[in-house]
Amino acid sequence: MKLTYLALLLGLFFISCSNEQTERPPNIIHIFADDLGYGDLSSFGATDISTPNIDRLANEGIKFTDFYSAAHVCSPSRAALMTGRLPQRMGIHGVFFPQSYTGMPEEEETIAEKLKEKNYATGIVGKWHLGHMRRFLPLQQGFDSYFGIPYSNDMESVVYLDDNDVVDFKVDQHYTTKTYTEKAVEFIDVHKDEPFFLYLPHNMPHVPLYVSPDFEGVSNRGLYGDVIQEIDWSVGQILEKLEQEGLLENTLVIFSSDNGPWLVMEDHGGSAGHLREGKQFTFDGGMRVPTLAMWKGKIEAGRVYEGLASQMDWFPTIMNLAGISLDPEKVIDGKDLTEVLLNDGQRAGDEYLFFDGGRVEAFRKGDWKIKMPYKGFAGAIYKSGVAAHDTLLVNIKNNPEEDVNLFNSNREKGLELITQMKTAYEGLGELPAAQVLRSSADNSHYEHVQELLKNKVQKK
Repeated sequence: MKLTYLALLLGLFFISCSNEQTERPPNIIHIFADDLGYGDLSSFGATDISTPNIDRLANEGIKFTDFYSAAHVCSPSRAALMTGRLPQRMGIHGVFFPQSYTGMPEEEETIAEKLKEKNYATGIVGKWHLGHMRRFLPLQQGFDSYFGIPYSNDMESVVYLDDNDVVDFKVDQHYTTKTYTEKAVEFIDVHKDEPFFLYLPHNMPHVPLYVSPDFEGVSNRGLYGDVIQEIDWSVGQILEKLEQEGLLENTLVIFSSDNGPWLVMEDHGGSAGHLREGKQFTFDGGMRVPTLAMWKGKIEAGRVYEGLASQMDWFPTIMNLAGISLDPEKVIDGKDLTEVLLNDGQRAGDEYLFFDGGRVEAFRKGDWKIKMPYKGFAGAIYKSGVAAHDTLLVNIKNNPEEDVNLFNSNREKGLELITQMKTAYEGLGELPAAQVLRSSADNSHYEHVQELLKNKVQKK
């Protein structure tokens, strides 16, 4: 009788331990490329760049075809990802610079801060770009550890930070992707026995481009393609580490880009594929980004989701998966994608506002997109030239190139969308003024562009 009772107690103990293991919230890894275009991965149609490891996320997980960044440039899109909120709610209309004394407001709650409610280990390896003053850095925004370059790799005084401190003033960017990968794998190793959130925002393929010797000449698209293939290798290292540690079945791995390709960089910039324009524009080439997610055994392999989704959606999705309630007093613009990921469901809502700084420039509702009149841009060393256009109405599913204007032939639909756009914008309520980003004295962001163009002219 005593033996039977003891066996029963042991059985209950092991069941309890098993349930505890099963109920452990999932690890989250978000890998973020910089200026990667919609046409730069083989899973999204690239034929001159090989990305088998990133493609594995598509083959064994889900591919999003209509996934949008919250902005067509860097800092606003990253603020939106971290908070689930439109960057306009934070006054972040453009890119922070080394001369910026501003950053993402301290009162904003990041994914990392919220995950602390479930005792997640939180780490970032890579580019932050939400303010480099101490009070704006990752450790003050919920992360336990940080290693990386705090802004774009073409800005003056590129340094490595380790937590809050500069540890290297002479960064050899040929090895940045490899260094980030080693640090990321090390983070997984240290925290493999607890739930963790790893944010891995690469500095590449933002210009200036650098690649380690092992990846020189490996692609069919020159240096840019080599850079992407090294990032693909990095993704492979992450997946291999997860497999080695038996963590693949309890880890959601996300891969995406902050905005579209910087087309003015020509062969040093990426490709938007069949989409129109790129970075710095609210055409789809500037804001629709290649996005993939894999969670072995949870997300059905080979899924393709063609509905609209956004970078802001990851915040409420991750909170739901981790079992964390959202603050009802805090406006979250993202929508929970849990049903999309796990149950072949649909995202709530099919509307999207496209901002150029603080101005609403376009609006999508279902398959339709309206874009307000644009005076055109002649072109500059930092931005591609674009012709002027009148009010532009396109069916984005039938015409992702956005080159067939249906406004005159379907004026009723166009006016309907304009009204809906106005209603959606007014529904945001009062928004703060734009933050001051830098003084006019800092031209470091464009020095590489000038040098690149100078070299091209000399070669001609």
